[in-house]
Amino acid sequence: MYKCLFVNKSMYRLLIVLFIILLCTAFFIAGKKIFTVSAEKSSEKAVLLPVIMYHSVCEKTPSDYIVNPQQFKNDLAWLKNNGYSSVSAHQLIDYTHGIGELPEKPVFITFDDGFYNNLSLALPLLEKFDMCAVVSIVGRYTDDYAPADPHVDNYSYLTWSDISELIASGRIEIGSHTYDLHSNKSERHGCTKLASETVEKYTEMLSTDIGLLKTELIQNCGIAPVVFAYPFGALSQESLPVIRDNGILMTLTCREDINLITRDSDCLYGIFRYNRSGLLTTEEFMEKITKN
Repeated sequence: MYKCLFVNKSMYRLLIVLFIILLCTAFFIAGKKIFTVSAEKSSEKAVLLPVIMYHSVCEKTPSDYIVNPQQFKNDLAWLKNNGYSSVSAHQLIDYTHGIGELPEKPVFITFDDGFYNNLSLALPLLEKFDMCAVVSIVGRYTDDYAPADPHVDNYSYLTWSDISELIASGRIEIGSHTYDLHSNKSERHGCTKLASETVEKYTEMLSTDIGLLKTELIQNCGIAPVVFAYPFGALSQESLPVIRDNGILMTLTCREDINLITRDSDCLYGIFRYNRSGLLTTEEFMEKITKN
């Protein structure tokens, strides 16, 4: 004979309360783990990133903006021998969006202006030492100066076919150095806003310039730049919103300091760079950029 178990209302209420308590406890434990993991991620130590700004690599007498091939080779050898690994712009962009990791000792190598010798003399050395770089070009130099006097190591600029060759190497990313704002001979210094200019007019001017180079890169090379190097490091507070609206994910300045790279993508706007003067030895320059 079976006995039936009857649950009265008081016991039923008690069971409901116990169930709710157990459920809340489970959510609390799970939530605590989630918040702990999130807190650990947000407190992840910033990565120190030295950034080198080269211009021309050729056999001319070294100056503030010229290094010879032997100096460049010595630089890359020093970095390699001291445990540094070059990183690309896309690696940095991915990292700040929570994707992937960076090497223990990263270095970011950049070239400004788009000299032909970045292809003819610098690229073979980058390949030799298994490194990569960003070359930021001036659109007008490529359109006007490069075809007029091409492929001379000491002074020529990159043609569109040269730029395509750099991209095809898999070691070079192409950045924007504006289409035609790399000048300090006019009233405007670089891409700064004129005092007499309205925000609307300035926005239109800068957006048009950036858009022109972007269009030409897409048409000639099949890529859109995500890196923007301020000519002379000159900028205005109105510059960044325009640059971001045009798809740029990283901006390069001329201020010399170390960078702290975090999982926040905003840290890539205003990257500091050390200008590689050919007047310093490799050891002198590397001591300067790694002292932090």
